[in-house]
Amino acid sequence: MPRSTRRRPALAHPATEEIDLYDVLHALSDPTRMTIVRVLRTEPERACGTFPVDVAPSTLSHHFKVLRESGVITQREEANRRFSSLRTVDLERRFPGLLDTVLAALARNEAADTA
Repeated sequence: MPRSTRRRPALAHPATEEIDLYDVLHALSDPTRMTIVRVLRTEPERACGTFPVDVAPSTLSHHFKVLRESGVITQREEANRRFSSLRTVDLERRFPGLLDTVLAALARNEAADTA
């Protein structure tokens, strides 16, 4: 049977000036999404199925959607793969220091939990 010729809908990304603080904070409030953000902080771009998270593919897709629609990440499609990258410049322009502050607080909390 031939493959469908239907194209997937275009990915929704808010413009920089439309990124909302509450949406960003909500996106950063989940441990799985924070894992994605931390990985993207050290790697400029990564294929979606290669993140070190232990969730079902449908759940991972949901987490990427929340991050993308909040303006935390951008995604692009290449053939049948989707690649993600952090919108560091856009986030810094909208909310200077926010991402660094959240990541530093997370690191401090994790260090305190292991001490």
